[in-house]
Amino acid sequence: MTDIDSLSEALKAITVSTELIEEELKPHLDTVLAALLDKKKDAALEIARSGILPTLAQALRGKSSLSCQVALVVAEMARDGRVLSVYLAFYASVHPYICLSAAAVREPCIEAGLVKVLVPHLNSSDQEMLLNTGRAIGRICFDNSYQQDQLVQSGVIPRLVSIIRDYPENDPLINVCLLALCNLADLDSARDALAKQGVADVLTFQLKRAPDAERRHVILEILGSLGESDVLKLQFAESGVPEALSKMIWGLQGGSDPHDLCSIKIASNLIVSLLLGDESMQKCFGEGSGVVYQDVLSWLQSSNTQLQLSGALAIANFARNDSNCVKMLDLGVVPHILTLLEQHVDEGDVSVQHAGLSALRNLAIPATNKVRMLEDGVTERIKSLLRSDMPPVQFKLLGTLRMMVDGQERAALVLGRDTVLLARVMEWCEAKDHAGVRGEASRLLAALIRHSRSPEVVGAVAKAAGVQHLISMATSEHVIMQNEALVALAIATAIDIESMKDPFREAELLPMLKKMLEDPVGAVEVKFSALGLICSLANSSEMKEELTSVNIKESLSKLMDHSSSKISSQASSILAILGGDTS
Repeated sequence: MTDIDSLSEALKAITVSTELIEEELKPHLDTVLAALLDKKKDAALEIARSGILPTLAQALRGKSSLSCQVALVVAEMARDGRVLSVYLAFYASVHPYICLSAAAVREPCIEAGLVKVLVPHLNSSDQEMLLNTGRAIGRICFDNSYQQDQLVQSGVIPRLVSIIRDYPENDPLINVCLLALCNLADLDSARDALAKQGVADVLTFQLKRAPDAERRHVILEILGSLGESDVLKLQFAESGVPEALSKMIWGLQGGSDPHDLCSIKIASNLIVSLLLGDESMQKCFGEGSGVVYQDVLSWLQSSNTQLQLSGALAIANFARNDSNCVKMLDLGVVPHILTLLEQHVDEGDVSVQHAGLSALRNLAIPATNKVRMLEDGVTERIKSLLRSDMPPVQFKLLGTLRMMVDGQERAALVLGRDTVLLARVMEWCEAKDHAGVRGEASRLLAALIRHSRSPEVVGAVAKAAGVQHLISMATSEHVIMQNEALVALAIATAIDIESMKDPFREAELLPMLKKMLEDPVGAVEVKFSALGLICSLANSSEMKEELTSVNIKESLSKLMDHSSSKISSQASSILAILGGDTS
């Protein structure tokens, strides 16, 4: 009798069996299992279609002595189904029979109730039974979100965690449970259940003893999915997950094995993600003495670009409150970031530059830090990035420089007189393909004038043809940018009206201002800023005549009854300057 005939006879015998008599069924189950283990072609499909599945479910439901063997048969049968699922798309055109799909094996298993009768066996104290059961359930429910959710509802999560905790040295069983958690971890219901189980402790323990990259990657994937929950972020921080990840990274550094490099990338990204939670971030910071923070500093000095990137992103996350920013400056983080940025100026990594500038920008938010960073020569050193041709770096650099001059007269004066900087900023003001860079460049120009209030800076900006860009910025669709531009133009006009006249005429600024005042849906703050600029212009006899020529008095008169007392009062004052009727 051939193997195929033997399998067919065994299936027939099991199908017609009316009683679960071990002595009768066991030889037939042995034959079925042998066919699966030998990977006989289409064996799983033949078994799924044979009609024996209800008998297998009955054996499992009754918890007979055959249960362990039946669970193994189901697991091996579902293994073929999973293989079909994974390779279906790739091989379908070459091997049409694969188009039968995994559903041809899995769906009959589900319909026969095999999952439901398998779940109670996860409470077994027999480790082999647990292994076979876990494999069978995992393979049947693989890539089936409905069945996975049903598993969570049935209470499988606490049992999986308990098994990992009870049998920490049983690697095959640990692998099965971890794979199950990995498949379930994206479900919100699973995350909620895991948050109640103290899962961080068992995952941390298994990460520390992971024998190979495969185990590491499964655990890292679980941690990554669960780390999206703020509750679990804090649990992870309290359970030492970031420290364990950092230690793992430390042990893998310096090698070239692609699996190890992949683990470093996943783990460092995960740490950065965990730092997005305020409480978990503070715990990892530990007032600057936390193990994770100290390791992050070492990443900035690593030769591994991925660690450099994660280190810069982590510093940016740590710098989310003023206290941390001040402390990090005290501890000397800035020179490390500057050195890192300088390494990547020419043909460097754009992501690292972007992340490093994000970190500097966040660190520069507290006013006390701005002064210290200026004294330490930060603005001078980061100007080396002006050579960058990468829009993301340009955008972030402009934002960082703008943050550095915010409220800092001396910094604005130094940068505002820098002809090389201004020339580059003018180029970026005309970046037609990058609206973000264009906007940030104009905002930096406005900031240099607003915060320096210096005739030298106004003259330098005018000489570099920057006034035209500020006028364009005043018509932006963003209210905050309009205000910044109008205020800067008003200050520049008050300081050096002669430098402003020609650009204003070329851009037809006065009709533009009139239109702003008369815009029925214009923002109140924009109208007020426009009035401020008009007030500065009205102090020049020459510009006063031009204001009169565009009939600005009419527009001002209409604002006398404006609902905003600030606007009506300002309009009245300007009319008085222009010699209009304010009655």
